[in-house]
Amino acid sequence: MADFDAEKDFKTFDGRNGDYEITTTVNGEVVENTDQLHRKLGNRQIQLIAIGGSIGTAIFVSVGTGLAHGGPGSLFLAYAIYACMLGLINNGTAEMTILYPVSGGFVRLAGHFVDEAWGFASGWNFYIYEALLIPFEITALTTVLGFWTTSDVTKYAVPIVCIILYGLINVLAVKAYGEAEFWLSGGKVVLIFLLFFFTFVTMVGGNPQHFAYGFYKWQNPGAFAEYRHTGTLGRFEGFLAALWSASFTVVGPEYISMVAAEAKRPRVYIKNAFKTVYFRFALFFIGGALAVGIVCAYNDPALVAIVSGTGSGGGTASASPYVIAMNNLGIGILPHIVNALLCTSIFSAGNTYTYAASRSLYGLALDGRAPKVLRYCTKKGVPMVCFGITMIFPFLSLLQLSNSSEIVLNWLVNLVTAGGVLNFISMGVTFIFYYRATQAQDLDRRSLPYYGYFQPYAGYIGLAWMVVIVCTYGYSSYQPFDVQNWFIYYAMLVLFPILFVFWKIVKRTKFISPHRVDLVWERPTIDAYEDTFIDPPLGFWREIMQLVGLKKKSSGNDRRRSSVAGNITTAKGEKR
Repeated sequence: MADFDAEKDFKTFDGRNGDYEITTTVNGEVVENTDQLHRKLGNRQIQLIAIGGSIGTAIFVSVGTGLAHGGPGSLFLAYAIYACMLGLINNGTAEMTILYPVSGGFVRLAGHFVDEAWGFASGWNFYIYEALLIPFEITALTTVLGFWTTSDVTKYAVPIVCIILYGLINVLAVKAYGEAEFWLSGGKVVLIFLLFFFTFVTMVGGNPQHFAYGFYKWQNPGAFAEYRHTGTLGRFEGFLAALWSASFTVVGPEYISMVAAEAKRPRVYIKNAFKTVYFRFALFFIGGALAVGIVCAYNDPALVAIVSGTGSGGGTASASPYVIAMNNLGIGILPHIVNALLCTSIFSAGNTYTYAASRSLYGLALDGRAPKVLRYCTKKGVPMVCFGITMIFPFLSLLQLSNSSEIVLNWLVNLVTAGGVLNFISMGVTFIFYYRATQAQDLDRRSLPYYGYFQPYAGYIGLAWMVVIVCTYGYSSYQPFDVQNWFIYYAMLVLFPILFVFWKIVKRTKFISPHRVDLVWERPTIDAYEDTFIDPPLGFWREIMQLVGLKKKSSGNDRRRSSVAGNITTAKGEKR
């Protein structure tokens, strides 16, 4: 792609001020974005990045806390309900992102459709959320390696090595990041299917004890555990504890939105990624919650000891309910395999969070919600200044040198959980404003590249659910009231309105009227870019077969007409 200055080569437009034109070529070459990011991620890379961002340590290890507090029945119901509600948010986010696959993803959409102050608060919330997840994963990796060694050297070495590797992977180019994440996320897929296979085989009797236990643990000790109180109230609080576990574990749409600006053929590949979110929710999260409740009882002494902090192995593979089940059954080699795959899984998640954080900060800078210097990109499309600032956060993982890793992990989990739910609240609010604009301006949503069904009802239901979750998940800090715990639980919830009000006062922003929302925005640039492709898009499995050599790679894969001088698209989408 030719070098260009976005401010010089592209005319900016505010839909409230009148007509405009968008230049889709620079020196006769069709551009990929109205900024400096490059579209280099293929279908297979996007699909695995979506998996890499959504599957982290929690589904393998931290899920044990939800199991111990709620029991297998509560855990399964909580994960199923939360996944369905997040699916409603995904429904609307998919429609907006596929139509506007812009840099900064949903955080820029928030400022464009709702209010500049809403975009400012949403963007900085997401950035802080992602940046804090990096030291969380590094700390988790340190403790997982503690399965094999307890040397203090590990606490120093792991953060430094991770920082160096994240730096090398992310500064080369987006294509290098996509390729690394493809293989690392592949390890997650292998791990979760290995655990599913272990669950099925052992529950039907394929274990050293030849005991076909089936759903025995759902009956003894039972499906629903009591937590904090006894009786019906205790079982309900157990369900709530499982629900908070799900709110930290079940994620996904935000990472697809964030890679949209660097995806080849976003109208096709990003659409495919969003459509498979529902499958991933059902298989990985709901299936994972079901499997873990089958193999491990909620009152297992090893699990209870680790969750309560009285046992060893917290945060390591030893804390995984799956490993506890393997030890109970006398299976010796599998825990080591699980631990090795956990290492790749955790490293992959941290790598994804590094990428997402730097891109969200870049998106903030593009719209003037962060310093202008952050817009600088290398010739390979890497926002280097944003990346450099983001790499300060991994050093927080060194906190484990003065505190136990379990305490640091607990701090970070409680801090970022509210931030994650706030991301989904932002998506829900943004879609509702977007939907109102399409109705006010008579835009036929069925004519768009992707149409979200059951709207706006799905958007309202998903938004209401997330608001309830974020307002109540720290209720335990009230019984009795603990200032420190309250702050840890609700710090992000307090920060969000402060950011919103601050920007609203400083910039004197107003909520954008549905009639004045710019529904064209960067669509002409994306449409012109999509029109340059000659060949049909590659399917995921075709790319995989080409990668492993089972199918010959065509020389025409993703071929483009790069030179189309004079291809300029007006605001109404007319070429001249």
